[in-house]
Amino acid sequence: MVMVVTALAAGGGTRTYRLVQATWAELPASEDALTYQRDGTITMISADGVILQKLGPASRETTRYDDLPDHLVAAFVASEDQRFYDHRGVDYRGITRAALANLRQRDVVEGASTITQQLARIVYLSQERSVQRKAREVLMAHKLEQDLAKSQIMERYLNLVYLGSGAYGVADAAWIYFGKPLEQLTVADAALIAGLAPAPSLYSPEVNPDAARAQRDRVIRRMLDTGAISETEAETALATSIEVTPNEPKFLYSEFPYFTIYVEKQLEQLLTPAQLAAGGLTVETTLNVSWQRKAEDTVEQAIERYSGWQGIEQVALVAVDPRNGEIKAMVGGNDFNESQFNRVTQAQRQPGSTFKTFLYTTAIAAGFSPYKTYSDTRYVVDGYEPKNYGGTFSGEVDLLRALRNSINIVAVKLIVDVGFDPVIEVSRKMGIESPLLGTYSLALGASEVNLLELTSAYGTLANKGRHVPSHGIRRVLNSRGEVLYETDASQQAVQAIDEDTASIMTWMLRSVVESGTGRNAYIGRPVAGKTGTSEKNRDLWFIGYIPQLATGVWMGNDDSSPSSGASTTSAAIWHMFMSQITDDIPVAQFPEVPRIGGREATVEAKPIKPGRVTADRSSSRSDEASTTPSQQGRSSSRPEPSRSQGSSSQGSGNPAPSGSEGGSGRSAASTENAPSNRRSSSPSPQPSAEPPAVAPAPVAAPAPIDAPPPTVAAPAPAAPAPVAPPPPAPVAPAPAPPAPAPASAPPPPLSPSGGETPE
Repeated sequence: MVMVVTALAAGGGTRTYRLVQATWAELPASEDALTYQRDGTITMISADGVILQKLGPASRETTRYDDLPDHLVAAFVASEDQRFYDHRGVDYRGITRAALANLRQRDVVEGASTITQQLARIVYLSQERSVQRKAREVLMAHKLEQDLAKSQIMERYLNLVYLGSGAYGVADAAWIYFGKPLEQLTVADAALIAGLAPAPSLYSPEVNPDAARAQRDRVIRRMLDTGAISETEAETALATSIEVTPNEPKFLYSEFPYFTIYVEKQLEQLLTPAQLAAGGLTVETTLNVSWQRKAEDTVEQAIERYSGWQGIEQVALVAVDPRNGEIKAMVGGNDFNESQFNRVTQAQRQPGSTFKTFLYTTAIAAGFSPYKTYSDTRYVVDGYEPKNYGGTFSGEVDLLRALRNSINIVAVKLIVDVGFDPVIEVSRKMGIESPLLGTYSLALGASEVNLLELTSAYGTLANKGRHVPSHGIRRVLNSRGEVLYETDASQQAVQAIDEDTASIMTWMLRSVVESGTGRNAYIGRPVAGKTGTSEKNRDLWFIGYIPQLATGVWMGNDDSSPSSGASTTSAAIWHMFMSQITDDIPVAQFPEVPRIGGREATVEAKPIKPGRVTADRSSSRSDEASTTPSQQGRSSSRPEPSRSQGSSSQGSGNPAPSGSEGGSGRSAASTENAPSNRRSSSPSPQPSAEPPAVAPAPVAAPAPIDAPPPTVAAPAPAAPAPVAPPPPAPVAPAPAPPAPAPASAPPPPLSPSGGETPE
């Protein structure tokens, strides 16, 4: 209107007409109002459709027009735009009425902007006070009325209008001020909310209850004047006192903050700053809310059960679907309010013997047999001397048994034969992103990694050697529903190792769970995994997987102080979580184990040439006192992997976790006979499916691995949930390579004290 008057004064109707036409042609589409969201707003939803969090000035809840209470709509019409259903976007009679009222009062006591104009201002314009902005507002209001129905305009307005205290829209206001859904609002409640629209801070019932009541009563009288309510309803509403029950806006805070903050950081890497600032983003995440809550409960129970007597302050857990890399659950610590540090993604810790999986995977890919034997005796290479748990030795052992019982000396001998560079390269392909140092102690997990990458890398074995990077975001949509980003797991997947190697490694890691250090993780179905402990029990790990899910558990202290715990406890926590969710996951078998002998190497070993080696003789063989790696622990009748002149990275004698886990040589290990040297080309053994004759005993609390229990008496801890015993250790193989049978038999009962073969 002002623009028209100004143009007429400046030069006539023709010029005005042209100006209006040009401005009209530049106006944005009316349909944008139906999908508009304020700048910087982000809504995160779970894989099962649950809203996880809303960030920025977002409407926490929106309501369809048909679900809006009639008296609430009537309150806004009476307060803001009494001729809403009669005008075409601009109420010229209202402008005249407001101008006269303001002249009489010599103050701005009444506005003339219609609800349609207010919607145009919210969606398309700024709050700037200028002739140009007001002119565009008038034209945009006309355009909205021309293109949209009155019900659409009212619905969008009531879902977007700011009503104070972080309430964007009437549904938010009903919750924030009264703790009610819209359908429970009384006439008095509706009038108070409608009265907030002109000046939310001035009429806030939390800040100025007297002004809020006066404004509410003004709206009630207007509702009576327009016939929206009866005199009786008006009297009842006017007599109602102002009673609010302040609440935080819904979805303002995340129930799972470790995960949602991780997603926010991922989002910054996937979208441009302009896309993030545009607002109205919907982020479809990978989280399974049911599993996440069970993971949170598991961590809480683990802290309550184990923290005191095992000297542990923190537990972290993550679960990843290895088939597509989707993170299904993530708990970064036991209390986000106390510490926002995410121990799944941010804590770099020594993985201990869980890293042996990558060493053994490289060896198997290089053509080594699981039955290749090594002498577990004192061994010093270039001044570096690895130690087994308890300082004991097992004599002649094959790789299968060495991995099952986590024997450190064999691991170091193996990395000398395989080489640093191949192990590092395979680890990278499988998903380890942290820097890895080419030292002898790499075999025992001296290079730091985080729980997410470690779990994701184990998932590579579960996914037949294909690695899919872990992620928490499936898709990102803008306010119009257009896809801005979508994860394509098939394009991101990389064949990190060959399928045969993955199958053999999975079978070997099954033996860890079924008859080795990971027995506490047994859940009555095929499981593969590995325990790990760093020096002085500072880090306690178990990473395990079934075909559809890889889950990692870490226990420790943020200051890296020693604990009296054990990685067997981490296995028990893994069992606690997985046993709760496996009802949702059908039982699946791992791939069949291929023939061990005659395989073609897919990785080239690059043996290290140490400067000096000292090794004791094995009690069972007289030819182990060799000083060259080519003679250490070799069986002459077995096929050897290809060799080069050595790795470019030379071992340094870097101190290793002397107290880290390893085979103990105690009775559980020494009673097993090593296979003869002629078994290198034999097929994989088939685990027995026959249950033991005796009933399984419940698992008591796991004993510490390296450190003796404290001398001070501690309260008796609660034992982990009973774990079914695994099947007996694999028997000698037959000439043909049958697939491993399902792990249906429970593990043998542990000792009465709850201890088991330590790592």
